[in-house]
Amino acid sequence: MTTEQPTTGQPTTGQPTTGQPTTGPVADEPARPAQGLPRTVQHVYAPACRLRPLASADFDRVLQLERVLFGAGAWTYGMLADELAALGRWYVVAEPAGQDAVAVYGIGPKPVVGYAGLWFDGDVAQIMTIGVDPHYQRHGVGRALLEALVGRARKLRAEAVLLEVRVDNEPALALYERHGFERIGLRKRYYQPEDMDAYTMRLDLRDRGAAS
Repeated sequence: MTTEQPTTGQPTTGQPTTGQPTTGPVADEPARPAQGLPRTVQHVYAPACRLRPLASADFDRVLQLERVLFGAGAWTYGMLADELAALGRWYVVAEPAGQDAVAVYGIGPKPVVGYAGLWFDGDVAQIMTIGVDPHYQRHGVGRALLEALVGRARKLRAEAVLLEVRVDNEPALALYERHGFERIGLRKRYYQPEDMDAYTMRLDLRDRGAAS
């Protein structure tokens, strides 16, 4: 899903199993080859998107994006269904909105171009995934999804938000650091089968003035 994963659980084969977050390509990353994904946007424009809860009707599209973004490590239908049914989860999707979306897709339902999820265990929130259609990367979709997850964590009164991100994912690292996340640890060979290390990052949500 995105290139982050929580600090709990074991390394996974490309992505976590249920209960193990993962964060992959976000909107401000360079686009990856979109093999197997129909080109839904034939020209470049700055899309406006709206966020809404992820529904079961979105599964096919989300799984399509999973395969494009994560290849062999993509979640299956069963894994996604189990993940959404687990306690403390909150998932949203992004879809095009506004006049540009009508011009490109016409009137009616618009395709999901991004998705993200959060797990709250009662103390700390963990970003489970952020994924963005390669054709919509670098247009702020990932930023909007990240801000929605952090906003949800604040609403739940979480003490902090955690995530994992590949050490070579410089655009994602820059995005998270711009939003106040700090690197707090290194997880060796966390991403499999790529055998890639991951940084654990944390955003403190506590009111430092009140705490002192």
